[in-house]
Amino acid sequence: MPGYGMYYFDPTYVLVLLGAVLCMIASANVSGTYRKYSHVNNARRLTAEQVAQQILTEAGINNVRIERVSGNLTDHYDPRNKVLRLSDTVYGSSSVAAIGVAAHECGHAVQDKVDYVPIRVRNAIVPVVNIGAKLSWPIILIGLLLSSVGLLKTGIVMFSLVVLFQLVTLPVEFNASSRALEILDTRGILAGKELKGARSVLRAAAMTYVAAAVSTILQLLRLVLLFGRRDD
Repeated sequence: MPGYGMYYFDPTYVLVLLGAVLCMIASANVSGTYRKYSHVNNARRLTAEQVAQQILTEAGINNVRIERVSGNLTDHYDPRNKVLRLSDTVYGSSSVAAIGVAAHECGHAVQDKVDYVPIRVRNAIVPVVNIGAKLSWPIILIGLLLSSVGLLKTGIVMFSLVVLFQLVTLPVEFNASSRALEILDTRGILAGKELKGARSVLRAAAMTYVAAAVSTILQLLRLVLLFGRRDD
């Protein structure tokens, strides 16, 4: 039958593909940028761990310990346990890329200390977001199987919590990078081309969060479009 194959084509799937492409581009960009500046050492030969300790001490943060964690760019700040974890590729490195990453994580520790509102909001909604992330798709699939508009709506609302989390994450990450660069500059830890390199790394990293947010929004838009059709 003419056009039979096209009958099953879902044009909204383009939104998912677009989001995936954006995420891949952002990921490739941050990997390439980090790799480039991982070969540029800071003039003072300070390691990322030393810089992180200096930033925390000068900020009056004495209740956060620094730990080494396995993996590549698995760096993160754990506000619950007050631990700043630096990955294998960052911890002992003196590259401007590693120092930029370490300073960024210190930025989160500073946010935690000064009660930066967006990070408080993000931390507060994490439990609910985790539930939404785990249950949204199963509920949507069950709704499709049972042709239940109510379940579909519930699933979409739960998925929208993930979008909310992504949006709240943006100011948190951008602010942490801004704090990091200001500290590196004013403390004279990095200067000139070194500071420019760290800025490039953090800007590329920030774009991964933007791409993730856009991708999630596109997925939500697709669900709303599909739900609208079924609701009709």
